Amino acid sequence: MTVEFVLNGRAVRIEGEGERPLLWALREDLGLTGTRFGCGRGLCGACTVHVDGVAVRSCSLPLAGVAGRAVTTIEGLGASVPHAVQRAWLEENTPQCGYCQSGQIMSAAALLAADPAPDDAAIDRAMAGNLCRCGTYPRIRRAIHRAAALLAAEAAS
Repeated sequence: MTVEFVLNGRAVRIEGEGERPLLWALREDLGLTGTRFGCGRGLCGACTVHVDGVAVRSCSLPLAGVAGRAVTTIEGLGASVPHAVQRAWLEENTPQCGYCQSGQIMSAAALLAADPAPDDAAIDRAMAGNLCRCGTYPRIRRAIHRAAALLAAEAAS
């Protein structure tokens, strides 16, 4: 089966089984290793990417499910200029071990695209599916608030 989709702004074509998880096509076929394998069941969020702007778990999404769609990975999020979420993550010194952080960032970016000024409860709901073994949740929340402020400042200028 041939699957064609837009990946990080460019058209790609992958030959393979349509039921193969998108995660493995990204990592093994396309060499994009920023999207991480965590649990393999869509429960931890380490493999989060955007499909048509929505945060999805790439480990449980079949490759055929992205045919004709737009996929953004952590490598494409801030390809030309770091995304506000990426900048805020650094400013808040958010990561500890860093393993889950690409999935955390992708979920946070999708949240802010849908809700540019989330309160703590909205952040907690949106991020609930992303697990962090190091427990950096308070820093993650602060970074999302900072990213929202950065995006608001960008929009105002």
